[in-house]
Amino acid sequence: MKKYLLLLFALVSFVCADAQQIPAMSMDDLIKRNSSKDTLYIINFWATWCAPCVHELPVFNDLCKRYADKPVKVLLVSLDFKEDYPMKLATFLQRKKVQPGVIWLTDTNPNEYIPKVDGRWEGSIPATLIIHPGKGVKEFIEGQVTEKQVDRMVDKLIP
Repeated sequence: MKKYLLLLFALVSFVCADAQQIPAMSMDDLIKRNSSKDTLYIINFWATWCAPCVHELPVFNDLCKRYADKPVKVLLVSLDFKEDYPMKLATFLQRKKVQPGVIWLTDTNPNEYIPKVDGRWEGSIPATLIIHPGKGVKEFIEGQVTEKQVDRMVDKLIP
């Protein structure tokens, strides 16, 4: 009996660990959530319908693994359409084995939320924001990123 309970517990733990929770939040909430002064944040804005965004997802999986033991958080902000949240997005994340945390942006007016991210952002995706609130660092990359680009920035800030 103990074996069966242990097996059941292990199976439930595996399924729960693999399941991606996708909270919905506004840009203001996202900014508040990612403001710890001792953490570097790598925040990528993307969508499932954006081919370059999907192409760079493995970069963020690798970054998430590489910096798991450092004060670095990788977050993917989905700009998918409301009708695709949460089912299509969750299915996509599971199929692609996406590792970083994902949130779905509830804001629908890009003219309001884009300036809150960076004044240089023209609105295209993918776009990546690297911030370290405690060190006053804010880097913005519009377009696809490479691991080397992000590594150079992170290595300057996190020993």
